[in-house]
Amino acid sequence: MTDEQWMRHAMLLAQRAEQLGEVPVGAILVKDQQIIAEGWNQMISLNDPSAHAEMLAIRQAGQKLANYRLLDCTLYVTLEPCSMCAGVLVHSRIARLVFGASDYKTGAAGSVLDLVRYPQFNHQLDVTSGVLAEECAAMLSAFFQRRRAEKKQLKQQGIQPDAESKLKNTDGGDVLF
Repeated sequence: MTDEQWMRHAMLLAQRAEQLGEVPVGAILVKDQQIIAEGWNQMISLNDPSAHAEMLAIRQAGQKLANYRLLDCTLYVTLEPCSMCAGVLVHSRIARLVFGASDYKTGAAGSVLDLVRYPQFNHQLDVTSGVLAEECAAMLSAFFQRRRAEKKQLKQQGIQPDAESKLKNTDGGDVLF
């Protein structure tokens, strides 16, 4: 399969996150042309700030392979990893990272920082960026646009959502404001 085909699978997982009211990010780990693990954002659902799509896929892969070193694996993720996820990518010895949309606020694979290719670390990843970038970015933009509209509607109804508020969305998942 091609990078685009694998990324489309990760995008399906991002949609799963969105259905839960989570930021739509999805990730898969591939080894020998087989998906060995999947993840999608679940920070709100699991009350776990580390439950990013990449982290969940990496944890699942480690269990499946019975090894924390994920040698010869490629991670496909719809959004450029943050510094937390980039650190885990380096420590797990993943060979290659392929991401869709760049993250110009917190990206740690080239946009803001480049932790996955930092020369002083004992491992660097091969990186391919921008795979289906427009589609991945559009999914994120649409999500945040809807979230802002929902927040505005609540304010118009006299409800002041704060940063810790959770409400049920129409799909039954939580929406964090």
